[in-house]
Amino acid sequence: MFWRSGKVNGIHLVVNSVNLKGVTVNRRPSGTHHGDLRNALEQAALALVTERGPHGFTLAEACRRAGVSVSAPYKHFADRDALLVSLALKGYQEQQRRYRAALASSTDPAEQLAAFASAYVRFAAEERALFDITFLAGLDKGRHPELAAAGSALHDDLMPVTSRVTADPDAAFDLLVRVSAAAHGLALFLQQDMLPGAWNTLATVEAQAARTARDLVGHATETTSTGGRHVHRDR
Repeated sequence: MFWRSGKVNGIHLVVNSVNLKGVTVNRRPSGTHHGDLRNALEQAALALVTERGPHGFTLAEACRRAGVSVSAPYKHFADRDALLVSLALKGYQEQQRRYRAALASSTDPAEQLAAFASAYVRFAAEERALFDITFLAGLDKGRHPELAAAGSALHDDLMPVTSRVTADPDAAFDLLVRVSAAAHGLALFLQQDMLPGAWNTLATVEAQAARTARDLVGHATETTSTGGRHVHRDR
């Protein structure tokens, strides 16, 4: 029997499959991918970033990997950067989840920052594609202010901890930058196999990040108690 879309007795008929000579052709509504085009494209992009890095693929390649037409993603993403921004926001959300759990593991600020530094290294190792997109994709925060807001949310979670080490806001910010920079550098060392032999393991680098955080807290505490001066950041 030949079917066509139309009205029969006032009822719309929508055809999802057509039987021609015993061959059934299944049709999927335009602009969807098993009901979740957005997620399919994000997963395809993550796989490509894992293989090639955040600069090594095009939106068309993500479409092919997801099994959709090259025109399909524009319903959700204006361009490749918009797709990466969506993933970067997921990266920030995952970091926030992990870092809040780390901060909740202790009430001592030195141990809280040590746990944060360790969690930073573990996030970079376990979520390599999200880490690379978040920090290495070169996304323009001026064009995508939601990224700046997501980064500020992490800052807002961590500043109260460093502010318990030193009451000076500039010194507290300086401590947060130092701890974060040390953890970031160690995470990259681990990723790029820059540490020798037994030192180039996740457990070892996590421990190193934690020790460094404790040392930085100790230095900040000593500086505060002796009335040392700190370099003030621009306001």
